[in-house]
Amino acid sequence: MDHFLYRDGALFAEDVPISEIAAAVGTPFYVYSTATLLRHFQLFDDALEGTDHLVCYAMKAASNQAILKTLAQAGAGMDVVSGGEYLRAKAAGVPGDKIVFSGVGKTADEIRTALTGGIRQFNVESEPEMEVINAVALELGVVAPITVRVNPDVDAKTHAKIATGKSENKFGIPIARASEVYAHAATLSGLEVIGIDVHIGSQLTELEPFELAYTKVAELTEQLRAEGHKIRRLDLGGGLGIPYTRANDAPPLPVEYGALIKKTLGHLGCEIEIEPGRLIAGNAGLMVSKVIYVKSGEDRDFLILDGAMNDLIRPAMYEAHHDIVAVQEPEAGVEQQPYDIVGPVCETGDTFAKQRNMPPLVAGDLVAFRSAGAYGAVMASEYNTRPLIPEVLVHGDQFAVIRERPSFDEIINRDTIPTWL
Repeated sequence: MDHFLYRDGALFAEDVPISEIAAAVGTPFYVYSTATLLRHFQLFDDALEGTDHLVCYAMKAASNQAILKTLAQAGAGMDVVSGGEYLRAKAAGVPGDKIVFSGVGKTADEIRTALTGGIRQFNVESEPEMEVINAVALELGVVAPITVRVNPDVDAKTHAKIATGKSENKFGIPIARASEVYAHAATLSGLEVIGIDVHIGSQLTELEPFELAYTKVAELTEQLRAEGHKIRRLDLGGGLGIPYTRANDAPPLPVEYGALIKKTLGHLGCEIEIEPGRLIAGNAGLMVSKVIYVKSGEDRDFLILDGAMNDLIRPAMYEAHHDIVAVQEPEAGVEQQPYDIVGPVCETGDTFAKQRNMPPLVAGDLVAFRSAGAYGAVMASEYNTRPLIPEVLVHGDQFAVIRERPSFDEIINRDTIPTWL
């Protein structure tokens, strides 16, 4: 469920007409619903009720500080994957003891920043990384809390570019080597081993891969405890998918996911961490764009929008589907027609949809890309010297711009001309 609904033929974000935001900030833009963000976070929190747990929002999905602050005030921790994300979370007021640091390439400087500013744990991806964390911790005179990310060799049954739990993926250590790696970690005085981490991929639409992975984690927990390690926290990552089209079967609900966690891991008495991102933010955001031209080709018509692949890269990168709707609801009985929906970037890849049925549209009409709140604004670029588009947060009948559109002067003046030119 989201809070983007038609009223009297006009699409609203909560209690604000989308057309009103477009008139105020221009197009294209992203708009997020506070009510949807909070509802989705609460679904995960409620799903783990009765367990010692923390829901850490995977902020790589959408990392604007206003979104982070909204979720942090509701009780969320944060999952970060870079020094920049760590500092962004801190700037949004998230305490260090609620920040988990994931990612395969943590640098010594990033580790130092987190140990100095406070950290809940590092999810360690490799033995060389473990050695660096230990060295930095000893240098600072602190002890670094860690989990070790194990790769359970489970097929997440998702897009190849977002699968992370198979043996050929770059993430974690092979689960078969866990005993050896944990034994080595126990000898490093700058580290405190507190648990196990696993994350098998993103946009999972079945529970079976989670069950396979978590069953392996349960067995590993008992094995490591028998070997003398105090495993008290299990970080289960995220990955639960969202429906990108209103016509498909919905992925499992957070309550079903929570029940699976309790069934497979509840007997261990461990604190549970989960790190959802897409399901919290994905359907909480739209990208709104305007039709520049309607172009007739030889065998098809094109809707040329002012939004482009640099603003929403998912269709070009993943061949991802987004429902696209007219902001002004078509009247009942209006016959739809197929369009190729494209942007103005000079690449054929700048195509959002092919032969997508839409109501007849004309230049100046607004369209909204649903399910664009996750991996939208965060993956945008200034390709073709196109400004990053504004982000807007709605709260009831209020809205605020939470990231301004930069001017062309601001973009161009970031360049520095060498003295010899």
